[in-house]
Amino acid sequence: MNHRLKRHIVLIGMMGAGKTAIGSEIARRYGVRFTDIDAEIEAAAAMTISEIFDRDGEEFFRRRETQVLSRILAGPPAIISTGGGAWMRPQNRKLIADSGLSVWLNCDLETLWHRVRQRSTRPLLKTADPKGTLARLIEERYPVYGLADLIFHSQGGDSVEASATRLIAEIRAADPDLLEPK
Repeated sequence: MNHRLKRHIVLIGMMGAGKTAIGSEIARRYGVRFTDIDAEIEAAAAMTISEIFDRDGEEFFRRRETQVLSRILAGPPAIISTGGGAWMRPQNRKLIADSGLSVWLNCDLETLWHRVRQRSTRPLLKTADPKGTLARLIEERYPVYGLADLIFHSQGGDSVEASATRLIAEIRAADPDLLEPK
């Protein structure tokens, strides 16, 4: 049986939490659109996030992020992956709350570090102590991420498929009317 989303499901969390991988899998299973906000920004700018940060700065990027998020949320319900800092802006939290279910993919530092340490595409980790920077970002962001409608505790050893299955069950338990038969 096909299902249709009644509202957006918006995945929030740190870089490396699995927002894109898990979100893509859930969208595939339900035949709905998946949108990665960072990928949308990169496509519109014809630049990588790192290049945007380097050229225009983080504040410029955050403004663009809000614009893209607003545009996507105005469209038909979908699974949406946001950048790690998107949820930190009050206006983004309000946009998401008005049209979707926010889901925090909560991961511990070691799992995140294992996933992001080899990637040079994370502009906020281009520091002398990237793991320390990641730990500091966790300290700053986790209390705000905790405002999400649903907190999903990621298990580092789970496959994407297993995580998606668990998350779908938790979404259904939290909001049984979110998915409706087609």
